[in-house]
Amino acid sequence: MDWNAVLVAFGLTLFAGLSTGIGSALAFFAKRTDTRFLSVSLGFSAGVMLYVSFVEILVKARDALTLAYGETTGYWATVGGFFSGILLIALIDRLVPSMENPHEMHGLEAMDDDEKAASYRKLYRMGMFTALAIAIHNFPEGLATFAAALSDPTLGVAIAVAIAIHNIPEGIAVSVPIYYATQSRKKAFVYSFLSGLAEPVGAAIGFFLLMNFFDDVVFGLLFAGVAGIMVFISLDELLPAAEEYGEHHLSIYGLIAGMAVMALSLLLFA
Repeated sequence: MDWNAVLVAFGLTLFAGLSTGIGSALAFFAKRTDTRFLSVSLGFSAGVMLYVSFVEILVKARDALTLAYGETTGYWATVGGFFSGILLIALIDRLVPSMENPHEMHGLEAMDDDEKAASYRKLYRMGMFTALAIAIHNFPEGLATFAAALSDPTLGVAIAVAIAIHNIPEGIAVSVPIYYATQSRKKAFVYSFLSGLAEPVGAAIGFFLLMNFFDDVVFGLLFAGVAGIMVFISLDELLPAAEEYGEHHLSIYGLIAGMAVMALSLLLFA
């Protein structure tokens, strides 16, 4: 086991998770959120994740499983792992009530007077539920980032940056209701920050559960599942949010740019 590679992978996962704090800071200190830029950025993140899932991660998964099981069985195992990843993240998404789901975006505008007059207790509860929901979502994302970085640090950096962009609106979703409920920037930032820690925690749990069984089969199934998770996140969360924050074409331009940058980086480091 290359422990330097493990530390790098954990570091990238920690970076991705704690970017929720960036969203929290933006919510408090930016006079006006540039939603057009956010739309392009979210589309860019989706493009990176979709391209790398289909072109790189699934290929690595299939190679490993084919080596272990042979061509036909290995291909079936890859497909099964891919859709199992989608099923896992879809079930997690369904178990979180839609009202508190941080990926069901409601815009970044400040609350109107009626909302500000609403119960502080209700706002606080919403913020805490959102933090919990984000923590649940971040477990598989953390494992995905960690597994990719452990296999290929260059790939891990690209995925960590994509997930970090994805996590910025989550930080906003946690911090804004808690701030309005408590009038404490510090408390809102801390809860937002802690929700992001679920990513490295998810990576650590996955690592310690799997480290003694890490072979071609585990690697292949894990990578296939990671690809499924990332495709679901991109299609169900990132692209809808990107379109809500800006024009349709902006999110698509970001998507294509993300694919192009990911393709170029893979070519340069091939």
